[in-house]
Amino acid sequence: MNNSTSRQRRLKSLRAAGVGNALEWFDWTLYATFSVYLAGNLFDKTDPRSSMLSTLAVFAVGFVARPVGGLVFGRLSDRLGRRTIMVITMLLLALSSLGIALIPAYEDVGLFASAALLFFRLMQGLAHGGETGVSYTYVAEIAPSKQRGLWSSSVYIAVTIGVMAATAVAATLTWLLGAQAMSAYGWRIGFVIGGVLGIYALLLRRSAEESHVFVAQQRQVRPARPLTRSQVMGIARNIVMLAAAANVTYYAWVTFGASTAIAQGMDATGAYLASLLAQILCVGWLPVCGMLSDRIGRKPMVIAWGVCVVVLTYPISIMVTTAPYTLFLAQVIGLGAWSLIAAIFPAVLSEQVPTQARAQGVGFVSSISVAIFGGTAPYLHAWLSGAGLESLYIGYVMALGLITVIVGLLISETAGIDLADIQAPGAALAATTAQPMASQK
Repeated sequence: MNNSTSRQRRLKSLRAAGVGNALEWFDWTLYATFSVYLAGNLFDKTDPRSSMLSTLAVFAVGFVARPVGGLVFGRLSDRLGRRTIMVITMLLLALSSLGIALIPAYEDVGLFASAALLFFRLMQGLAHGGETGVSYTYVAEIAPSKQRGLWSSSVYIAVTIGVMAATAVAATLTWLLGAQAMSAYGWRIGFVIGGVLGIYALLLRRSAEESHVFVAQQRQVRPARPLTRSQVMGIARNIVMLAAAANVTYYAWVTFGASTAIAQGMDATGAYLASLLAQILCVGWLPVCGMLSDRIGRKPMVIAWGVCVVVLTYPISIMVTTAPYTLFLAQVIGLGAWSLIAAIFPAVLSEQVPTQARAQGVGFVSSISVAIFGGTAPYLHAWLSGAGLESLYIGYVMALGLITVIVGLLISETAGIDLADIQAPGAALAATTAQPMASQK
């Protein structure tokens, strides 16, 4: 197969992965986008604040399943291949979205409604934990070494498009049906759309080819040496430190941005449109950040992101009023900074782990980080704000930004290195990658 044909096949696989990522995050974001309606329909609504906190608690509980999904599906992917597992996880995500759409109201079946929501959210978490690590690994492995940052940015371009689509669906349904109909049944339509689109993504992924890096690993006569405990701990440390601030800020600034603003009195349609416009700008900025990382390296990007978290967290926290334009400005600033890490996230995480454990390591450890930091962020924010302690939350996020700066100084520069040559922490890189930026493929 010539280089042109190989690149065309890789691009086709990248598109299949990207569409799957977009629809995966469409399904996942619907929960946050419709959290107000879930609270009113699937929990006891005699105490609105309690029902909302319960909805957010289920959101956080869903993250408990993510590390399990990352471990199980990541291990299977390292043995069976990336493509097969991405098909399975997409099927689970589609079924869970359709399941949420069909849950009877709390006033009809009582606690069964809350329990059913918890079950389908756990299913989503299991599938999402596996999907994330495997898709990150897959995109990083099929990318040309010298363009891995750019190709990596496609993951969060797809993620942002998926989130935008969920936001657009929410805005459209709200405009067409009105607040009363949305609360009664309109939110269910969104989950049905998510489930159907998830099945479509599943069909696309069946046509993708397997990662050539994984295939080469499987063909080795000698099996790769197992990682030592100290190497595993070094990998886990790097991934958690890289992911912590990104997880918290994404869920606080982006995913729950519109819902939080609505809860504080902002017009729902205006909030959704403001968030949508900010995300459109983000889609154009992500590939620029990816290309920049291929030129200057991963370390400067990580450090710059950490500094932005420290500097911007407080201003963003006080910007949003009941006017939709304030949400737009806050999210433009937040997403502009977040793109520094999001564009390179699949690449920089994959570059921390050798091939024989890459999907499992990236999926499991990053899911633990998401569960600890991302899954709890909306609940922690709501609880501390309700108690008049929002300053503690702001300090917490800023501290995570400082941790990101530290890990940016600790990790090795990996831009341009062939992923097949990535070694565990403490092991020397192969001789062919002694000067990675000069020997890109």
